[in-house]
Amino acid sequence: MRSAVFSSLIFSALLSLLLSGSGSVYAAGAVAGAEPEKGPNRGRMLREGDFAVELSIYETGVPPEFRVWVSNDGELVNPQQVDLKVVLTRLGDGEDHIEFRPEGDYLRGDMVIYEPHSFVVTLTAKYQGQEYRWQYDNFEGRTRIESGIAESMEIDTETVGPARMSETSRAYGRLIVDPEQVREISARFDGFVETVQVGLGERVKKGQPLITINSNQNLNTYTIQSPIAGVVVQRNVNPGEQTAGRVLLTVADDTALLAELDVFPSTRPQIRQGAPVSVNIRSLETPLLGVVKQIDTLMKPNQATAVRVSLQDIPPGLAPGSFVSGDIQVAEYEVPLAVKRSGLQAFRDFTVVYAKVGDQYEVRMLELGREAGDWVEVLGGIRPGIEYVTGNSYIIKADIEKSGASHDH
Repeated sequence: MRSAVFSSLIFSALLSLLLSGSGSVYAAGAVAGAEPEKGPNRGRMLREGDFAVELSIYETGVPPEFRVWVSNDGELVNPQQVDLKVVLTRLGDGEDHIEFRPEGDYLRGDMVIYEPHSFVVTLTAKYQGQEYRWQYDNFEGRTRIESGIAESMEIDTETVGPARMSETSRAYGRLIVDPEQVREISARFDGFVETVQVGLGERVKKGQPLITINSNQNLNTYTIQSPIAGVVVQRNVNPGEQTAGRVLLTVADDTALLAELDVFPSTRPQIRQGAPVSVNIRSLETPLLGVVKQIDTLMKPNQATAVRVSLQDIPPGLAPGSFVSGDIQVAEYEVPLAVKRSGLQAFRDFTVVYAKVGDQYEVRMLELGREAGDWVEVLGGIRPGIEYVTGNSYIIKADIEKSGASHDH
């Protein structure tokens, strides 16, 4: 108990250190100091003497792209007279080289500026035989955490890559005795019941005497023995009665349990015999594994179909009738790219993970596909082989939000 409390205090202290920006933990957000000068088109102004460039990310009605307005001595310059290039150096993702062409009174970049808009910007411009060069940091959604601190905070990472995804459908039901392990016991020859040697709910062994009967045919006495080990779940006879062709006792093997789940019409076509199932029982800490054994062809009055699941490694003490839930596999497939659901966070209007490059972490805006279990399919936004945060990603999110790194256009 004391150890757990101590660990909690250490964790809280490290988190406070991280979020305070002290020690060796800091955010690599927008450039420190005054806000960069903005031009009339809400772009970033870059000046050298009388020569000025306004670089703006334009995304009204089009995917994000660079547009540049050039002026000299306060007057717009004909864009055809300017040769301009931009290189964006991204964290762990190489460089984007952008060429420009004249359009109207501005220069228009030739490629989409994909998210995140976080990079080192290098702009070169040639005008009237003179070359100008600027370089600045335009970071967003980025922070740096020393490896020792990250390890202490249990910030876990994995590598983006393919995954086998398993879709499941949840159904509810209860434990039942396997119908194949139930025996209804009746007399081979009708007669007078002399003794009944077991009671309702009594556990019996295979071969144990159950009932003694005096035959009506030859007046001989014979004994009925239990055909299986189990529990007497029905007793329909008492000494002194006639057997009269009826079921006298029912014995069931209560260790041979199935999960009987109610599956409704929308899911029924997806269920296949032999499909894996994870069965949750409130009294157990971990689910039981099983497979679909039987699928009824008739519907119940509640319009559900009974699906029976054979269970593996059934622990002692489970009772028929216990309520259960089951996650039935309805599809399994391989995807080329997936991330762990535990790594997902919200950033602006995006769902992101945090890519790790050295001791730096930065958002990657994801286009997501199918979800199954712990995995989410990725359709775009991150490359295979990138290391990303899967455990305690909220710490990265909190540090980035604390830093106030802006989305600078």
